[in-house]
Amino acid sequence: MKTLFFSAISLALLHLAAPQPHRPRHDHLKRNGPVKVHTQVDYVTVNAQDVIVYVDSQGNPVSTTTVQHNQAPPTSPPAPPPSPAPAPPPSPAPAPNPLPPPQPQPQPNPAPAPAPGPDKPSAGGPAPSGPGFKSGVSYTPYNADNTCKSTQQVATDFTKLNGYDVIRLYGTDCDQVSNALAATKGSSVKFFLGIYDLAQVQKEAETISNAVKGDWSRVNAVSVGNEMVNKGTDPGTVIGAIGQARGALKAHGYNGPVVTVDTMVAMTNHPELCKASDFCAINCHAFFDGKTPAEKSGEFIQGWVDRLGKATGKTVVVTETGWPTRGDTNGVAVPSQENHQAAMKSIQGTFANNVILYSAYNDMWKTNTQGTFNAEQYWGIMGNAPSA
Repeated sequence: MKTLFFSAISLALLHLAAPQPHRPRHDHLKRNGPVKVHTQVDYVTVNAQDVIVYVDSQGNPVSTTTVQHNQAPPTSPPAPPPSPAPAPPPSPAPAPNPLPPPQPQPQPNPAPAPAPGPDKPSAGGPAPSGPGFKSGVSYTPYNADNTCKSTQQVATDFTKLNGYDVIRLYGTDCDQVSNALAATKGSSVKFFLGIYDLAQVQKEAETISNAVKGDWSRVNAVSVGNEMVNKGTDPGTVIGAIGQARGALKAHGYNGPVVTVDTMVAMTNHPELCKASDFCAINCHAFFDGKTPAEKSGEFIQGWVDRLGKATGKTVVVTETGWPTRGDTNGVAVPSQENHQAAMKSIQGTFANNVILYSAYNDMWKTNTQGTFNAEQYWGIMGNAPSA
């Protein structure tokens, strides 16, 4: 038996063919006379069936079967379909609608950052005020012949100093701490005390302790040395003395500020002196600049205070400043009573606090030298001391 393969179109002419579920499409016109058959073949991509017809040796159909194919066979090979464009990456799933941000809970306004200043004193005793005083002046208890003033002389000198909040003393000799405290008993004045000799820190700390008799409320601060680095002492030695003094004073019940005092230039060159101190204490005199007239003294000092405050992050206290009434001219800086008054006006107009004027009275016990323009004795705000 022979097996022949026919397309669905050929089977349309075989009257013996079985009914077909799918055929190529034909459009038949209405018959009006002789029958004319028009065959239109459209090639489309469909799921069509092919029919297999089994015939005998004489070509007579015996049986048929169908085979499913994806499309009808074209008369000519179709052009290959264009390569499909790569599928775009899947779009990310849209983000869920965000929740509204949490509403901030009302918080109390934070306290303003404190201005740079001394470290807080340890608990255990009355804490002196340190920086913040409104007026100050320095005092030395020596006669013109370098002898010590008596208790009565000191008391006489202090009768004119009642208006100051702070009085600076430089050392412990001549019983000056005891005499000054006695001269101001019952007043609110406080003292910026001093340990002058770095080789006698323990001894001078004990002298101060004996003088205050356990009442440290009259002490504003304690300095260790005066212009020591400016005079040539190694900064490390001064810093060591600060630590020694702090420990010795604390052992006697003092918990207030401990500092060293030096010139503004020495402090600028060695900011570690300020950092080792509880605040930055400088002696700053516009007169020695030689380029600043008396009436610009306040501006000159303010510039140094700002510079050191920024460099060290600490409050700067001016522990000496003034203008001589006599001596030699230094550039545009001229010693005179008139310029002294102009300088005082400029300084007090610039600073509302943290300035100690130099000095209460003329220091006739000092020696004038060319290096100090022969003006060392004549810085007294009130001229010669009443006890002289």
